[in-house]
Amino acid sequence: MRIAILAALPAIVAGAGPEWPQWGGPGRNFRLPGMKPPAPWSEAGPKTLWRKPMPFGSSSIAVDGNRLYTMYRGDDESEIVLAMNSSNGNTVWESKTPAPFLKGMNMKTGPGPHSTILVVGNKLYAAGVTGRLRCLDKRDGKVLWTKELIEGMGGTVMLRGYSNSPMRYKDTLIVMMGGKDRMLTALDLETGAVRWQGGDFANSHSSPVLIEVDGQEQIVCVVEKAIAGFDPANGKVLWSHAHENRGGDITTTPVWGPGNILFFSGAYQGGSRALQLSQSGGKTTVTELWFHRQMRVHHSIVQRIGDYVYGPNGDFGGTIFMCVDIRTGEIKWRERALVRANAILVGDSAVLLDEDGVLYLASLSPEGVKIHAKAKILENIAWTPPSIVGKRMYLRDRKQIVALELK
Repeated sequence: MRIAILAALPAIVAGAGPEWPQWGGPGRNFRLPGMKPPAPWSEAGPKTLWRKPMPFGSSSIAVDGNRLYTMYRGDDESEIVLAMNSSNGNTVWESKTPAPFLKGMNMKTGPGPHSTILVVGNKLYAAGVTGRLRCLDKRDGKVLWTKELIEGMGGTVMLRGYSNSPMRYKDTLIVMMGGKDRMLTALDLETGAVRWQGGDFANSHSSPVLIEVDGQEQIVCVVEKAIAGFDPANGKVLWSHAHENRGGDITTTPVWGPGNILFFSGAYQGGSRALQLSQSGGKTTVTELWFHRQMRVHHSIVQRIGDYVYGPNGDFGGTIFMCVDIRTGEIKWRERALVRANAILVGDSAVLLDEDGVLYLASLSPEGVKIHAKAKILENIAWTPPSIVGKRMYLRDRKQIVALELK
């Protein structure tokens, strides 16, 4: 059985392309396996290079050389794509577009934007909470083309606004949209023209990933009440498996790894599920390994190390960080010292940022979590995962963005 984890973009090498080009970084999985872990920091935290005010937004930070790209909400029902100088945080350019909320949206938990910009060549692809997808020239912010994924193309109106982060597949842009025969849509990277559409599902708040099942490429995404695999060449649904979640529920980005095991988790009644996939002759077989609701990940990043997954359980009330056997669903341990946190794997260590703005350097294993360093960095609710490039790390909360230097 051939097992592989694919990146949605080709491997990034120094000087060859964006270092953190999309949701999840180079491999779209929040992992930097070839990088040496940072040294532990003092109680004061890593050295702060700069700190800037930043209006509300959950969009994480794309890094391309000396430029940072992210999005925020304006105070006049607008959304702004922002380009910053990575050395000092100064604004290079801004591109603004109207973004009044659509009927059926409940934005009390935060007005967005939620999704993360994709950088490909000299272009940026940015999707706002109303489903307005814009292609911009990364050099000056000029809008090259626009697609209305919801109002113009009939996508699903999401309770908390559109939050799916776009993904590149060869010369197409893959976007989750929702609707009859158009759950997943491939657009031409250059023109925005529709290449194909497929899948009769409503949308969810997750983001798609590219995997390889016994030699066959598949795009996998959590949809409303299911998870499904699609042929990236034509949008054909290769398989689907029921998962009782609603479109308004928060669901993690699927985690794919050795053993052809696919893991994903959702808040509220969603719970966690592990599936084992195999395919022969183009037909995919799906075997459910386990399902339970003892682990309900709200919106944080889940990491797999070996045969165990690590992430925070909790939607309402308190949150407990957990270790779960990916093959059996057995809970190995619960840790109250970590609250709702996003984890980035750097080498064999984990860098975690919790929602209270505390930054950790830790080791995760079936025996427990060992914290090597921690520091309070941010003051406001921090739901955005960090971005790490070389010796720099970029964080944001609901009111600011911070650049840190790692040793």
